[in-house]
Amino acid sequence: MAGGVLITSLVAIGCGDQWEASARQTDARSTRVGAIIDFHEPESVKYDADQDVYFVSNMNGFGSVKDNNGYISRVRASNINDIQTLVQGGTRGVTLHAPKGMAIHGDTLWVCDIDALRGFDRHGGGALATIDFAPYGAVLLNDVAVGPDGSLHVTDTGIQMTDKGVIFSGGDKLFVVGPNHAVRVAASGAQLMKPNGITWDAAAKRWLYVSFDPFNSKLFTFHEGDSARAVLDSGHGKWDGVEGLADGRILLSSWTDSSVHLIANGRDERLVRNVPAPADIGVDTKRRLVLIPLGVLSRVELWSIPSADR
Repeated sequence: MAGGVLITSLVAIGCGDQWEASARQTDARSTRVGAIIDFHEPESVKYDADQDVYFVSNMNGFGSVKDNNGYISRVRASNINDIQTLVQGGTRGVTLHAPKGMAIHGDTLWVCDIDALRGFDRHGGGALATIDFAPYGAVLLNDVAVGPDGSLHVTDTGIQMTDKGVIFSGGDKLFVVGPNHAVRVAASGAQLMKPNGITWDAAAKRWLYVSFDPFNSKLFTFHEGDSARAVLDSGHGKWDGVEGLADGRILLSSWTDSSVHLIANGRDERLVRNVPAPADIGVDTKRRLVLIPLGVLSRVELWSIPSADR
């Protein structure tokens, strides 16, 4: 396998193109090692290292519609055929419309759901909390990440996901949720360029977020408490997910060129190509894989991450 990754326990399942005779590779020496199908508009994947499982958020419809039929799947990482439903909207008193980005804090799985942030027990799926962002003018909460102090940082992309496609309505915001679930608007306005994926980059001790601007996306960085943001990279539009690796490299997903990019030492290369509308990516740190949700294909693909010295 490329990048020194050898995986013998994963079983690839998919549609007609599930596995080629030789696995697909890209210029950056990444290899597709598996695919998980039968999701419903999967938008985000989060790896839980403690349980060795993948959580997959399924919008199961248009991303701005409050239909209470969204759900979260739990996939056993050592056997991706083992798929269970952790949370289902409309059952057990659970409200979950169109789940998107997720973050794990303690035993809580936090999930963005249009204009609310919902917390579920990451073991049993029970509902733990709901934080209402409607009073703060939330349009579409898209991603959430946990900071070193335990605060939650949440992006509002300011778009509507409808049967007419993505409508750029405005309302770009960065929220912070502190103790006692207190919400504050950390930044707002068009200068945020439609913030989408966000993550705490532990290697560099900074925040990263990517913008979903339709024509000119950027990878922004800022430090805790900063109001100014610096640009690390830019591209041709609709960047979705972002993850910082332990070695300091950065992964981001792009709708415009159907790719996952690898950013390292000031260089931007396409690690994975030909993945249509890749959404909020995750990282399996045990197997060194990037997990790519493809809503238009109703599946999640698993690709190797080459080692830093390659």
